Amino acid sequence: MTKLSVNINKVATLRNARGGNVPDVVKVALDCEKFGADGITVHPRPDGRHIRFDDVYALKPVLRTEFNIEGYPSPEFIDLVLKVKPHQVTLVPDAPDQITSNSGWDTKTHFSFLSEILDDFSSAGIRTSIFISTDAELVEYAAKAGTDRIELYTEPYATGFVKNPEKAVTPFIETAKIARSLGLGVNAGHDLSLENLNYFYKNIPWLDEVSIGHALIADALYMGLETTIKNYKKCLSE
Repeated sequence: MTKLSVNINKVATLRNARGGNVPDVVKVALDCEKFGADGITVHPRPDGRHIRFDDVYALKPVLRTEFNIEGYPSPEFIDLVLKVKPHQVTLVPDAPDQITSNSGWDTKTHFSFLSEILDDFSSAGIRTSIFISTDAELVEYAAKAGTDRIELYTEPYATGFVKNPEKAVTPFIETAKIARSLGLGVNAGHDLSLENLNYFYKNIPWLDEVSIGHALIADALYMGLETTIKNYKKCLSE
């Protein structure tokens, strides 16, 4: 079964736009769990424009499902993850001022850097994942670096899906097969939606997890959070 992890960054963005604590990030996370989410994802950035470090500390003791923290492994981020000890950490090559993640790691170039960080997290009992594009060599270096999983960067799939779904998903199938042959788990995320998620899942049914935030929260504005989560879960079961 492919798990659905809901990224709640956009909820924090809405809260921060007004100040105060509306909407309540912790309550929304707990509601996501109640409505069927298999996990919660957060991506704290240095400028605190959405999820903040104090949100991460507040979420950890109350969540009942899997907690995934993603982000660039700066010293501050590494310290946060080692203190909170989530179930999973996903390393993303974001610049500090980046609006959203728009590329995967060059695991060959950054092999030594990633290996050391992965070892620290693994020693702390935290499952590791590396955000990566569809490239066989980069998957091989990710495996050599010691990651437990990769997360496929799926924006190119979402963009290509509109015109040619089969062509769009093919490189992801091939990359996922290579990862599986190397003993790696496979996650996916970025621009997955109700329109393209089921097709992706049907072609890579051994996916461990998808992390979805922007589209899911946008859909919830129209359908409500409970119905939206159920609809996304349905995409991962048919």
